[in-house]
Amino acid sequence: MKKKICFVASAQYPVSAFLINHIRELSKKYNVSLIVNTNDVEFLSYAGINIKVFPVNISRNIDLINDLKSFITITLIIRRNKFSAVHSITPKAGFLAMMAAFINFTPLKIHTFTGQIWAPLFGTKRYFLKLFDKFIAFFSDHNIVDSQSQLDFLLLENVLNTNNSYVFGNGSVSGVDVNRFKFKKSIRTKTRKELSIPDNAFVFIFLGRLKLDKGVIDLAKAFSSLPNKNCFLLFVGPDEGAMMKKIRFICKEKLDFLRFVDFTKYPENYLNASDTLALPSYREGFGSVIIEAASIGIPSIGSNIYGISDAIVDRKSGFLHNPGDIDQISQFMIKLSGSHLLASKMGMFAKQRVNDEFDANFITRLWLNFYEKYL
Repeated sequence: MKKKICFVASAQYPVSAFLINHIRELSKKYNVSLIVNTNDVEFLSYAGINIKVFPVNISRNIDLINDLKSFITITLIIRRNKFSAVHSITPKAGFLAMMAAFINFTPLKIHTFTGQIWAPLFGTKRYFLKLFDKFIAFFSDHNIVDSQSQLDFLLLENVLNTNNSYVFGNGSVSGVDVNRFKFKKSIRTKTRKELSIPDNAFVFIFLGRLKLDKGVIDLAKAFSSLPNKNCFLLFVGPDEGAMMKKIRFICKEKLDFLRFVDFTKYPENYLNASDTLALPSYREGFGSVIIEAASIGIPSIGSNIYGISDAIVDRKSGFLHNPGDIDQISQFMIKLSGSHLLASKMGMFAKQRVNDEFDANFITRLWLNFYEKYL
């Protein structure tokens, strides 16, 4: 009989964004299941994946009653199915799943760290949230971290230790599907037409959840100060922090140059329509969207924080700025929008780096090797 692996996540997004290729390949050798907060147990069918999905209401925020119910449900699922391995991704799922797997004596318990919500915080809240990550590390057997700089940070903070913590390759959870994320002139033209953006415009894109700690307000302020009349700013992703209204107010004199798109299964289309990615985040595990943009051949502007500093080679594949430095963000936006040659040169470097270091098939092979070794 095939050994059984169960992945646990608090939402569909990290599964669809990071685990598709891993699940597909692991399913060839193992019996793979998924515990996730979803109302659609067939949400992976679009990718040709047919695995057992257990829907569990795992909230992203702290909710003691709901969290207790979720923990009991996950514990019972693990107990009944006798998984050989439980592998969690996202903090809340990690805390509940690692503890449930621990008390069920699951042979192999793995958590993937993709960034810390407590990293930019101070005081009691930081201590409390950091404690959750320490509990995850205590209950797990192995910890996969999606960037070297994040691992260094977690070691320094005494959350992880070097004996059972790893970065696969040069980082990222899943690498990039270079056949999917590649430049297509026809897609660029079609998407720009749908968005009513002229062919000769310079487009900056933010791709991800619209939240305050992702730096979207800083980006809006920087964009509002640009002198270039032919620049557009495209936000693609769910508005989880009521940011759209604030962004529109900040950019009230440039409303005609703003575009918003909700969550999409086809981010590559919007990256194709863009010229530079902007990720002025205050916390990030790696910044996978940066290497997805790089695979298409566009540079990035990002905060000089752990995770993003692994994804951007400063002055070569893009620019790193101090977190929250709106003037720096604006200067780099002006520099790139003012020179298509510079943007193209940086984009070419970024694309070659992805081909050399972040191909999805390479990262998936490392996951397979890991499971073959420990399972």
